[in-house]
Amino acid sequence: MSRSAGIVLGAVFALVLPKFTQPFWPDRPRIRFRRALLGYLAIVLLDIVVANFHVARLILFRRNRDLRSRWLTVPIRLTTPEAITMLAGTISLTPGTVSSDVSADGRFLLVHALDVADGAAEIARIQMRYEARLQRIFA
Repeated sequence: MSRSAGIVLGAVFALVLPKFTQPFWPDRPRIRFRRALLGYLAIVLLDIVVANFHVARLILFRRNRDLRSRWLTVPIRLTTPEAITMLAGTISLTPGTVSSDVSADGRFLLVHALDVADGAAEIARIQMRYEARLQRIFA
């Protein structure tokens, strides 16, 4: 199968399968596919590119002992498992951070950051940059 045929087949499955499985998801979240989602995707892609350069600079020019890695406990206001998963995935996709666990009650996300000067500022950035947008998307 050629590459373009694989992409077309994947796109068809992505559009058709949700329609067939819809009856099995009675409590599925409502997702707004307009500006909020497009804006979120643009922010995430930009952050991934910027973070790649930042991590490369850290690896190339900073000694390991000078890195300020730490664990962050990020309080989350998202309520649906899909939104929480999207937040955790976004954090893990961004180089330099990894979401490692969600608390049993779903109110906190454990994140490891490679280099953080101010933990509270990084938590606020995650909440404002990603979580607030996801709340609009999954409203």
